[in-house]
Parts: sequence; C-alpha cells; structure tokens
Amino acid sequence: MKEYILCAAIWFKNGKGYEHQPINIELGFVVCGQRHHNCFMTYSILKGKNIKQSHYGNVEQGFLTSNNRFVNRKEAGEIAFMAEQIEKPTQCLFSEDLY
Repeated sequence: MKEYILCAAIWFKNGKGYEHQPINIELGFVVCGQRHHNCFMTYSILKGKNIKQSHYGNVEQGFLTSNNRFVNRKEAGEIAFMAEQIEKPTQCLFSEDLY
C-alpha cells in the first residue's frame, strides 16, 4: 500500500525519549491534529497555560504518514503528490492543501 499523509503534526524537540512516538522519532514527542494550530493548542492545553507560538522552543512543523513516520513539509508534499492527495507537486505542504 502506498504511503500517504494522515494529518498535520508538530515535533517538539525537547531532547527526552518517549514511548509510542512515530517510528523515526527517537527524542522529543509529536502532537498531531487536523491543522498545525490544533497541535499547538493541544500542547498549550496539556501544559495548562496559554503559550504564544514563539515560546514553544525547538519545534518542527510537518505531517504524520500512514507508515507512522513524521515528515517535514517538503517530504510531505512529495508523498501527498505521489499518493494523489494533491494535484500538483509542492515544496512545502500545508494542511489546507489536503482538505
């Protein structure tokens, strides 16, 4: 089965190891959501405070794939195009491109 994009995801790179993360994430943790702002809001809710995006620390915006991999926006664009989720190639996928 061809790999495809499942949803938006943010990789919070805090240098700690966690269980049950995407298969290519050894340190830090990934929060998924329909859109990237949903991922940031979930993180803020879990932290118990409203955090401005500029104060999240070392993060990378990307996507979760059907193979349980976190990929950056560029690789996600390639995967989405190959999986026929988008009509034309892109170097920077946005969740709005998918749905």
